[in-house]
Amino acid sequence: MSASSDPLAARSGPASPRRAGGGFVSLSWLGVAPFFLFALLFLLLPTARLLLGAFQDADGHFTLNNIARLFEPAILDAYKISLQISAASALLGAVFGLLLALAAIRGRLPGWIRPTLTTFSGVASNFAGVPLAFAFLATLGRMGLVTVLLRRYLDFDLYAGGFSVLSFSGLTLTYLYFQIPLMVLIVSPAIDGLKTEWREACDSLGGSAFAYWSRIALPVLWPSILGAALLLFANAFGAVATAYALTGSSLNIVTILLYAQIRGDVLHDQNLGYALALGMIVVTGLSNAAYIWLRGRAERNRS
Repeated sequence: MSASSDPLAARSGPASPRRAGGGFVSLSWLGVAPFFLFALLFLLLPTARLLLGAFQDADGHFTLNNIARLFEPAILDAYKISLQISAASALLGAVFGLLLALAAIRGRLPGWIRPTLTTFSGVASNFAGVPLAFAFLATLGRMGLVTVLLRRYLDFDLYAGGFSVLSFSGLTLTYLYFQIPLMVLIVSPAIDGLKTEWREACDSLGGSAFAYWSRIALPVLWPSILGAALLLFANAFGAVATAYALTGSSLNIVTILLYAQIRGDVLHDQNLGYALALGMIVVTGLSNAAYIWLRGRAERNRS
């Protein structure tokens, strides 16, 4: 029988291209090549340079002095303020973002609410840096729109009560602009994973709405909520453009201190800046690792 009359050969299709060694060449690698190139140039190589520079002095000699200086009071204070701002914005962002997502998904609101909220959240979660800082200065600055309206029509001076957009509370409030929408985007799939059969089973057994949320829904959502809060924490801890554009050097946080050491004219110490960045990598790395672990646990709970 000829090869052309063999039905199996007719169905097999063209042969895959072979390498010289007898293996197969997968063109799919070409599709992911830009990703690996981008990761190499903008993530792996800069991180390696940072790790190397953190243990060198200005002459390139090995030293532990940069690491030891991380325990100076001014630097520890900068880390402390950064951790407090990150924790506050992560906690508030997680709570308000969760409530907003629950209202949009489970609150029996009109159908157009959720896609509108999702679209806004996708835009707002990426709106940061100088534009966001300018927006808050124009809104809540000393001569901002909201500040002037409160003073003119309600006779309420926002700054007389101690508020300042350039302070701890002002920066935390600014971070919430992108933290809350980011929480909505992260937690929405977890809320969608709550099966209607669970609520029906609870109702059929005489359980109340409080019993359903406290004993079924929240325990299932808890890994996702905690993981999302950790991701928000890492997101705020690494933010630099918004903080620098909003407060300048008036607030001693680690990202601004790092910028001053690497690019500044007065505090210029590039290797100390590398050590500061190394400390930030440790903090954000632990947060992201915990988030990945909790996300995997949440996916197992929903399966």
